[in-house]
Amino acid sequence: MAQARGLGKKYIKAFFKGFFVAVPVTVTFLDRVACVARVEGASMQPSLNPGGRQASDVVLLNHWSIRNYDVQRGDIVSLV
Repeated sequence: MAQARGLGKKYIKAFFKGFFVAVPVTVTFLDRVACVARVEGASMQPSLNPGGRQASDVVLLNHWSIRNYDVQRGDIVSLV
């Protein structure tokens, strides 16, 4: 029984170490490199949400290109 408690403590400690590393890395990635967003509504038809369907599309927003001013004609830009 004592071994099980020691093993449980070891796994909990490893989980929290991984958690405190993974959260800042994930937040930095989503803020600086790319994130996933949902596009709803008729404003982007027919490129997104074609045919007037009610379902939403999921897109990957590339933050890296915006930071490097690598926007070209025909690109879709999302503003907050």
